[in-house]
Amino acid sequence: MAERRAFAQKISRTVAAEVRKQISGQYSGSPQLLKNLNIVGNISHHTTVPLTEAVDPVDLEEYLITHPLAVDSGPLRDLIEFPPDDIEVVYSPRDCRTLVSAVPEESEMDPHVRDCIRSYTEDWAVVIRKYHKLGTGFNPNTLDKQKERQKGLPKQVFESDEAPDGNNYQDEQDDLKRRSMSIDDTPRGSWACSIFDLKNSLPDALLPNLLDRTPNEEIDRQNDDQRKSNRHKELFGLHPSPDEEEPIERLSVPDVPKEHFGQRLLVKCLSLKFEIEIEPIFASLALYDVKEKKKISENFYFDLNSEQMKGLLRPHVPPAAITTLARSAIFSITYPSQDVFLVIKLEKVLQQGDIGECAEPYMIFKEADATKNKEKLEKLKSQADQFCQRLGKYRMPFAWTAIHLMNIVSSAGSLERDSTEVEISTGERKGSWSERRNSSIVGRRSLERTTSGDDACNLTSFRPATLTVTNFFKQEGDRLSDEDLYKFLADMRRPSSVLRRLRPITAQLKIDISPAPENPHYCLTPELLQVKLYPDSRVRPTREILEFPARDVYVPNTTYRNLLYIYPQSLNFANRQGSARNITVKVQFMYGEDPSNAMPVIFGKSSCSEFSKEAYTAVVYHNRSPDFHEEIKVKLPATLTDHHHLLFTFYHVSCQQKQNTPLETPVGYTWIPMLQNGRLKTGQFCLPVSLEKPPQAYSVLSPEVPLPGMKWVDNHKGVFNVEVVAVSSIHTQDPYLDKFFALVNALDEHMFPVRIGDMRIMENNLENELKSSISALNSSQLEPVVRFLHLLLDKLILLVVRPPVIAGQIVNLGQASFEAMASIINRLHKNLEGNHDQHGRNSLLASYIYYVFRLPHTYSNSPSPGPGGLGGSVHYATMARSAVRPASLNLNRSRSLSNSNPDISGTPTSPDDEVRSIIGSKGLDRSNSWVNTGGPKAAPWGSNPSPSAESTQAMDRSCNRMSSHTETSSFLQTLTGRLPTKKGKEDELEKLSLLLFHEELALQWVVCSGGVRESALQQAWFFFELMVKSMVHHLYFNDKLDAPRKSRFPERFMDDIAALVSTIASDIVSRFQKDTEMVERLNTSLAFFLNDLLSVMDRGFVFSLIKTCYKQVSSKLYSLPNPSVLVSLRLDFLRIVCSHEHYVTLNLPCSLLTPPASPSPSVSSATSQGMILKH
Repeated sequence: MAERRAFAQKISRTVAAEVRKQISGQYSGSPQLLKNLNIVGNISHHTTVPLTEAVDPVDLEEYLITHPLAVDSGPLRDLIEFPPDDIEVVYSPRDCRTLVSAVPEESEMDPHVRDCIRSYTEDWAVVIRKYHKLGTGFNPNTLDKQKERQKGLPKQVFESDEAPDGNNYQDEQDDLKRRSMSIDDTPRGSWACSIFDLKNSLPDALLPNLLDRTPNEEIDRQNDDQRKSNRHKELFGLHPSPDEEEPIERLSVPDVPKEHFGQRLLVKCLSLKFEIEIEPIFASLALYDVKEKKKISENFYFDLNSEQMKGLLRPHVPPAAITTLARSAIFSITYPSQDVFLVIKLEKVLQQGDIGECAEPYMIFKEADATKNKEKLEKLKSQADQFCQRLGKYRMPFAWTAIHLMNIVSSAGSLERDSTEVEISTGERKGSWSERRNSSIVGRRSLERTTSGDDACNLTSFRPATLTVTNFFKQEGDRLSDEDLYKFLADMRRPSSVLRRLRPITAQLKIDISPAPENPHYCLTPELLQVKLYPDSRVRPTREILEFPARDVYVPNTTYRNLLYIYPQSLNFANRQGSARNITVKVQFMYGEDPSNAMPVIFGKSSCSEFSKEAYTAVVYHNRSPDFHEEIKVKLPATLTDHHHLLFTFYHVSCQQKQNTPLETPVGYTWIPMLQNGRLKTGQFCLPVSLEKPPQAYSVLSPEVPLPGMKWVDNHKGVFNVEVVAVSSIHTQDPYLDKFFALVNALDEHMFPVRIGDMRIMENNLENELKSSISALNSSQLEPVVRFLHLLLDKLILLVVRPPVIAGQIVNLGQASFEAMASIINRLHKNLEGNHDQHGRNSLLASYIYYVFRLPHTYSNSPSPGPGGLGGSVHYATMARSAVRPASLNLNRSRSLSNSNPDISGTPTSPDDEVRSIIGSKGLDRSNSWVNTGGPKAAPWGSNPSPSAESTQAMDRSCNRMSSHTETSSFLQTLTGRLPTKKGKEDELEKLSLLLFHEELALQWVVCSGGVRESALQQAWFFFELMVKSMVHHLYFNDKLDAPRKSRFPERFMDDIAALVSTIASDIVSRFQKDTEMVERLNTSLAFFLNDLLSVMDRGFVFSLIKTCYKQVSSKLYSLPNPSVLVSLRLDFLRIVCSHEHYVTLNLPCSLLTPPASPSPSVSSATSQGMILKH
């Protein structure tokens, strides 16, 4: 081997790894650590400092007090202190879709109705971290912003994007070959010569000013101008974000709660024409789902009659309201499928003869033969005129047809034109149900019967289609029920449809079907309220048609809606004596027994008044047991009483005009009370029919009750079938929710006894019933729970912080309410998996916290019921965390407190003692907390000091919960106050009792155990975010957002937080291998909670919480053979905490810290103290 050269011998062969090892062994730490330690001096080089051990954090608040900022105002100052406007509490009004609010104007309302209306109308209460967008958890490039940026951009079309036409492409290739030359034919054999014919090619245009001398500055200026010309203001923002998972620290802002709409379909009814025009025809549209066997929309009534035909009914029809003249409607479909049909039903004026006889002229006469059949047509018109004059207010079934909606949508979507015309007929001679394109379209082709795939059910992007329905089916008098209709619709989809054997009625109905625009003009809600962008009230409107979803829709109520739909189904008068054959049912909504008590709350159909006092069903000629297909829509009053009821009066209509024979003869009566023990009465009913008018005070009784002296059809058997359906954001229609709200309202109104179902609840057993009703909420149906989610959570939160006082005894409902909340949240999480974000947060619950939740409170300006506001009256108190007890709370001291934890023996003197007894094993000592807030200690339950001026001021200054307010009579008088602005807040605070919900929530969470604790851990994010928002609202209403952080919250609350964080960190460490998914959610929830606390609480205290979590995880890491999962959890935790928008400020970038004296020199590190978050 050759000798090494001289210069190579001088090169050190020590590698970097050996250098690091040598330095590490010499200094037992990093060079940077040694450098920082040498600044302080007197530190031995041989001191061992484990780099993975967390150190005691700096007391940030104390440091900022003792080291005032020396930097003058300027950009640098923003890096070294939190801005004063870091957190804002904003009350923003809700967006109202309609020009006029849907809230009723009734003066006296039921407490539950008032609570619902307040829940639907109060402003959003939003806590905003103004500078959150500066943190790494903020994503500026949302999908909505990306779409907004792209508006107005010209569409870029490149040659490579265009598919070449076959013929043109071939011609170009041939021409290129003719002009090209072979490489061998060129003298130089160059590639350029082989491609281009240089002799015949044209020269390129000369570049102007190419050789001119131009200063560099001028060139730069021109280039800069050209770059700015037509330049998008956010050019780089147009680039889509890379396809990667959302960063762990990113927490999306939930959507604003709003009214639910499915995919929306606009249907315009253009014309309806028969072969002969002799009388008015009335039409309606509705959607049906054959698979679910359900009607999935209300009826849309429209009138396409000529003015001449309308004139025949003038004696019977009042002037038409503009709202009843709509000819276009918007249908909503939440669950579109291949089984949805658009069903069109036709009715005509009642006349003598069955449906077949009345429909015969429409089948045999043709428009082309009008001259030949002139006399017959004149006779028919004369008869129709007579029937319209005499029977104009009665209808009879006439014809129907159906359109397979998804066939039309899929066909229209596949066409190349902007619009489509489709002709639909019954295929009389073709032997099948056919759907054909109009002959105006070149190249006819049959439409597919069925399609598959999600794209085929998309109602938002298909091309508008114009349909021409050419044939209708004659209605069969004995096949009018919905069950018969479902059979017909199912048969339509079969190739060998039996409908081909039916003789059709020739007609021509033209309708347009298209996706509904996002904000249509001149639109009316199902309640006939004008939607915004309604410039002219005289324009024919478009109606929004209410959807009856095929399956449950889990969306909370956000608007007032209180509608009732009545569906008379069948009547059996076969065993009734006397003449009763042409039967119609008059339906009235009554508020009393007198005939004048009929309320004008029944919606009109088409070309009539907006509301009426009565509605009639269609008549089936000479049928003693008719079926009905009517839908009667009622606007329910906000407050119902025991006297509100539906009255059904059965009439025999005389079609033949006879002397001394009345037009209509009453042949029976029955009714449905609207309330049964305070609950709205809905569902299927089979009612007996009375032959006589009901007696006085009948409305409070059910017709099933055998009233003495009354005669009934068929010996009091049920002969009339009717269905009543409510679509209401007031009535829950769930017995468990109804009972809970009724008991809470009874406490509010102090109305005893309370009748719920068959029970009479007295005041002495109210506590047990209230607790059982809270526990039974878990048995309620999920759909009504979600619909009334906001109000339900508000009530439970109120019971947590303000337990009632019944007959002088505090009824502690905190544990039961906390358990119910945890159960409801877990039900939503398990059943609504599609509504979760990447962190497992349910969007409905996140929206509630972000927009709806606020501190519960009551007004204290109303007198207390009962003598002197005391005695046996119902009052409400806190959980005894007040500094002093008001002398007005005259409790019986011999009675024990209903404990929040039944496992604790005896009655604690204060909740602090209760917490100590539960978490004592965890080593938590409240008396030696390092945070000194100076808050007064809680008074024992038995104490009753006189309220001196000093104690009153102490109560005002402290962060303790307000004392129980027995001066107020109404516990639930106002669940949430509306404070849209901070103006006048001082006046509001004089009459508001702001409750410290965050303290009670932390307390309940700390003391809970077993299944309740497990439920809370499963959805810890919900309680954490709820707690943080309560803390911010408390600071806001008490003007403490600018107060020193050490004095914002009392010591015991901070101890509860410390205990809670410690136990949750222990759960993460102990369960990360067994419950991986739950622990991941718990870990991120805890990290986001601490991130939020850095903006609200004592930051040094939050640093200590971070250290607690870090230390527990690190201790576990040393004992694991494969700690990768726990390391990943720790990294996620630190990444979320360090994503705080004021991360730099929290690290004291302009400070030179001196490490404090440490009980162990090994945990003293200037670098770690200054940069605690980095560890």
